[in-house]
Amino acid sequence: MRHGDKVNNLGRTASHRRALLSNLAIELIRHKRIVTTLAKAKALRVYVEPLLTKSKTNDTHQRRVVFSYLQNKEAAKELFDVVGPKVANRPGGYTRIIKLGIRLGDNAEKAMIELVDFNEVYGKGIGETAAPAKKTRRAGGAAKKAATNAEDAVVVEETTTTATSTATAKDDLKKIEGIGPKIEELLNAGGFSTFAQVADADVAALKQILTDAGSRYTMHDPTTWPNQASLARDGKMDELKKLQDELKGGKEA
Repeated sequence: MRHGDKVNNLGRTASHRRALLSNLAIELIRHKRIVTTLAKAKALRVYVEPLLTKSKTNDTHQRRVVFSYLQNKEAAKELFDVVGPKVANRPGGYTRIIKLGIRLGDNAEKAMIELVDFNEVYGKGIGETAAPAKKTRRAGGAAKKAATNAEDAVVVEETTTTATSTATAKDDLKKIEGIGPKIEELLNAGGFSTFAQVADADVAALKQILTDAGSRYTMHDPTTWPNQASLARDGKMDELKKLQDELKGGKEA
């Protein structure tokens, strides 16, 4: 009997359960979000969050401890070099679980587990409020004229600054599901730094960039990236989120 045993064994032996959670943790660290069953997602959160805490201290001892759990050099390197600095200022709660409904076939409850700090779609614009303009009844005609001239000068300066920044601005391509920090660097090096450029890109050209980067990146499929980039370029974030809910790791489910 399982009196007092609160650990979900997931219907597996201890060694099989450890291997399962290790593989799920590796994929979560690589892709920043994965879709699995709700029971596995809850078990994975308990397994992976202590490893994320250890990644804040980048020394040999912690790397060896994490490697003893993952048994994967690439995942351990990604955890300490990319994920660790990103979650350094977060005291805990590194992951988010989102329920996705029932899976056809076995009626299992699906869920998506993701790293909170690598999803910049949720909460965009929250807390951004415009400051109210100050009003005064004592301003004379000369003061109003001076203020108008000053505002015109500010507008000209802002227009110049905006034009300059627009010429060098880069979009956050990681908002496209399937693109992580490493792939974003590859795309920037290949001349794709904005949503508009990715939206107009040929899928074959995107695949060639991944192929040239090595076998590590050939597993990624950029077929849906131009469509996602088009929605992000047009500011249709709700439609982008709806599309991404239908994808699996940036690929068509």
